[in-house]
Amino acid sequence: MKFSVNQQDLQKSLNYCQGVIEKRSTLPILSNVLLNVADSKLTITATDLDLIFIHEINNVEIVNEGKTTTTSSIMYDIIRKFSSGKKINLALDENKLQLESEKSIFHLNCINASEFPLTDENFNQNEFLIKSKQLLKLLHKCKFSVSNDETRHYLSGIFFHQTEIDDKFYLTAVATDSHRMSISKLKLSEKIEFEPIILPKKTIFQLCSLLEDYDGDVKISNVKSKIKFELNNSILISKLIDGKFPNYVQVIPKNNKKKLEIELKLFLDSVDRVASVSLDKKDGVKFNLSKDVLNLSVNNANSGDGKESLNVKFEHDLDISFNSRYLIDVASQLDGDKIEIFFNDTGSPALIKDPSDFDSIFVVMPMKG
Repeated sequence: MKFSVNQQDLQKSLNYCQGVIEKRSTLPILSNVLLNVADSKLTITATDLDLIFIHEINNVEIVNEGKTTTTSSIMYDIIRKFSSGKKINLALDENKLQLESEKSIFHLNCINASEFPLTDENFNQNEFLIKSKQLLKLLHKCKFSVSNDETRHYLSGIFFHQTEIDDKFYLTAVATDSHRMSISKLKLSEKIEFEPIILPKKTIFQLCSLLEDYDGDVKISNVKSKIKFELNNSILISKLIDGKFPNYVQVIPKNNKKKLEIELKLFLDSVDRVASVSLDKKDGVKFNLSKDVLNLSVNNANSGDGKESLNVKFEHDLDISFNSRYLIDVASQLDGDKIEIFFNDTGSPALIKDPSDFDSIFVVMPMKG
């Protein structure tokens, strides 16, 4: 095995691999990437057994084809410290991988490629295409609401399913940690064959980093317990969370008639400022609402208090408290220049809408006291 590759291409590919490979793996082979050189391309594979990432680099100069595995983190660390964009020569010599660029030479230990765990599954059914930026939007609108509670594993991912409204079909994404909920949907050109799935958190973040760098179609196909995303030169295959996602529709408030309308940036900055006195962000930010005025305040026994007053559109009187972090998370994902919050009463969840995006809504539970 002997070939040459561009430094930037290799660094980018190995950078993606870092997000898949577990830092403390009990099996040494899982700390390695599989390098396969054939047909004038280098294919790099990384896995933690739940997630498989495959990336192809084209236009590789190959002297001899072959494959091996070596420690991902060490190789990545070396490659990213080489001069940007230079040619790197790699060769396998008696179970050592030689990396050479400019005046540097490294020899890395390898494990035979035959030990690398690869599963080959047939994903050919149920394929559909989706624009990368649309999928990224769904992930961004929902990922902050994913639960960290290990005991309710079915909440530790985003629930994707197909919905139908007025003869139109949507791919709808939902996430909740039972204190807040995000729902976002995108219109499909036609009905698709797609079983509802719960996509794990790690896969979500890995997919986001791939989609940030890619503009084009993503091919999605799923079989019972796995899903496959195909981008330009990358493939991501993930196990799915086994479990039943709760009936989220019944949680969406139906009779929140009191509408608060406010400039988004004004609101975001203001909540962020008053929350500064609360070190652990556990203190609620209190909303004292009267006609066209919102008074925000945070009071922390140890550090002090903060107050701010905003001009808003509102026709009622209401006192309610929220976790400031939840409000900031939601507001940071809105696209337009306004935010609309619909209330019922002090103890009921608030419904948050983005006037510039009818396809996304958010629900936030109030804090007691």
